[in-house]
Amino acid sequence: RLELRCERPGAELRLDGHPTLAVSRAALLPPPGGPGDAAGQELPVESRPFTSYGSALHIALPQAPRAGQLLTLLIDYEAGEGPGVCWLSPEQTAGKQKPYMYTQGQAVLNRSFFPCFDTPSVKFTYSATVKVPEGFTAVMSATSWEKQKDNTFVFKMSQPIPSYLIALVVGDIVSADVGPRSCVWAEPCLIEAAKKEYDGVIEEFLVVGEKLFGPYVWGRYDILFMPPSFPFGGMENPCLTFVTPCLLAGDRSLADVIIHEISHSWFGNLVTNATWGEFWLNEGFTMYAQRRISTEVYGLPYTCLEAATGRALLRQHMDATGEDHPLNKLRVVIEPGLWGVNPDDTYNETPYEKGYCFVSYLAHLVGNQSKFDAFLQAYVNQFKFQSITADDTLEFFLEYFPELKAKGVDSIPGFEFDRWLNTPGWPPYLPDLSPGQQLMKPAEELAELWAADSLNMEAIEAVDIMGWRTYQLVYFLDQVLQKSPLPEGNVKRLSKMYPKISKAQNAELQLRWCQIVLKNNLEAEYSKVKDFLHSQGKQKYTLPLYRAMWGSSEAARALAMETFSATAPQLHINVQNYVKKILGLGGAE
Repeated sequence: RLELRCERPGAELRLDGHPTLAVSRAALLPPPGGPGDAAGQELPVESRPFTSYGSALHIALPQAPRAGQLLTLLIDYEAGEGPGVCWLSPEQTAGKQKPYMYTQGQAVLNRSFFPCFDTPSVKFTYSATVKVPEGFTAVMSATSWEKQKDNTFVFKMSQPIPSYLIALVVGDIVSADVGPRSCVWAEPCLIEAAKKEYDGVIEEFLVVGEKLFGPYVWGRYDILFMPPSFPFGGMENPCLTFVTPCLLAGDRSLADVIIHEISHSWFGNLVTNATWGEFWLNEGFTMYAQRRISTEVYGLPYTCLEAATGRALLRQHMDATGEDHPLNKLRVVIEPGLWGVNPDDTYNETPYEKGYCFVSYLAHLVGNQSKFDAFLQAYVNQFKFQSITADDTLEFFLEYFPELKAKGVDSIPGFEFDRWLNTPGWPPYLPDLSPGQQLMKPAEELAELWAADSLNMEAIEAVDIMGWRTYQLVYFLDQVLQKSPLPEGNVKRLSKMYPKISKAQNAELQLRWCQIVLKNNLEAEYSKVKDFLHSQGKQKYTLPLYRAMWGSSEAARALAMETFSATAPQLHINVQNYVKKILGLGGAE
């Protein structure tokens, strides 16, 4: 049921739909308490081709409503086969006993879940009643939920959100409290690990976020640990962040992903990009906010180290695509129409890390951290519950700092705001990460030692990596990967010397170790690559490994084919298509 207000008179309503979404009936309901048939007046509805990722539902209204008029529309439909609704068989879950379903809306997938205005420029409240079979629980991204009789759950989201943030999960899941306004949800076999990993930490992050960016408006902040096939690190569905079970590293070392999702509570969920072509407004600001919180909680050196690994990912991405690739701009042109770009296919490191550099550049122009923090709070307060463009953001920045506006900071040669937005390539300004040097330098020196033709074991043994935190090890492995292939035999010795790395259970370390194994053709450890790809289906881990296998030896290519044919059913449909493309098996363009 859609409750609509007419903005502009017109006799036709157009909604986003999908070829897999079958509408059986549309009706105009009488105004509440007014005369008319309760079943409503039936309306002609037609689904027409619109884009490669959706169709348009054309609904003819009996007469053109006046501007400001309220309409209630009832649409009976059936959905479930589309890309936004994911059905997992028991073997794709952690518990392997019961099936599971979840929805993933970002960017343009929720049009296959329910008819809507599937654009981030429109925000609305919602409610839902969900009936599930015995032995299952439903949860949604909602400010309130209650269980009623007959295994029926009722949800309400009282704050306006864009369509992509509506999410539903049904599965064999349970919850455990980890803070005053937070609990973790997971399959029963994972709940203990989830509670142990996140008990007490979430509240600390929320409190720092509120201090920096203003009140947390969503009430609860719960985390749902998804089955291993979930394709993302996290999805910031309001009140209920979905995360990969890869975050259960056992040592709280991957909590920065949670800080990232928490930061979306202000940047993305509260202030939202009006179009997917300016995704950096969601992600660049969130990366900046994440690193502000991380600096307060973990200190500047560690945060700079984490940011350096982010910069390395941006470098890898730009090397792979070429700097001048049109996706390497902050403002991406997403053409509408049947041949237009699918916003999902524009997902890459640029909006995150180049966006972070642009926000850092704005902070650099201000030159005072507490003044810039105050600006961010004012920005959130100005645009909360709205969807905005980069022009809105930058205009507000210049109004907020009139002395900078007077100096013409938007057009400093080489650093023009227009160049940041519309010219592809490496960021014109990079924030100073030198405070991370105290952690980076030892890692760089150790990588140098391992890349030598003859190993200086005395010097190597003098470095104790047992005390290094995850991102210091990640940084070390990134350096080793850059220097790979290493001289014959070195990787084998490295593997033996550091079981903390080569036998790690931490996904960030596993990914890099697998990349090193492939780059050095260490066939003795190919099984680790296979096991890692069998254990999870996260896009950011899966695609780089298939690219590495496909660009390597015959044996590695055979491994890729064998692994994909075994794991394809447990991967998200988008990820399956991307892997097919890498392996030349047709699939997504």
